[in-house]
Amino acid sequence: GNNFEDYLRILQSVPAKGAAAYVRVSSAVNSSKLSLVEKGVCENIQCKSQELVIREQGVYLIFCHLNFHFPKCSKSPIDLKIELLVNGRVDRQMLSTLCTSETCQDKTFKTLLQLHLTHLKVEDKISVTLNHPEFLNDVSLPNENVLGVLRYSEGM
Repeated sequence: GNNFEDYLRILQSVPAKGAAAYVRVSSAVNSSKLSLVEKGVCENIQCKSQELVIREQGVYLIFCHLNFHFPKCSKSPIDLKIELLVNGRVDRQMLSTLCTSETCQDKTFKTLLQLHLTHLKVEDKISVTLNHPEFLNDVSLPNENVLGVLRYSEGM
């Protein structure tokens, strides 16, 4: 299937002139900002502890794929918010509500994918924040929580 290792093999074949990052993310202690885990691809993009730093101006596709785990049923709906930040400002956000029902299982899982096509300049910093980082599934699907960036074209 399409998983972290499959995408990693594809991105490792990106020509050296391109720019790509594909890194696993996990929740950080006492922070809503996700941490980058040192596994993946960082070609012409600097991968720091909590952000990606752009090295070449251009149009980029930013994507974030996250898996959530709710160990117990909630009696009220839970709003999950993913924010893609550029230079510390929200550039794109997604809100998804996990509703409860009478048929709720003991465990509930949810996957969210956020895509964003934008123009980025040299030294722009990309990061991701969650309003409920405690629900990020770091246990059963740790390799499937990823932040990726692909350079589509040169600057305008």
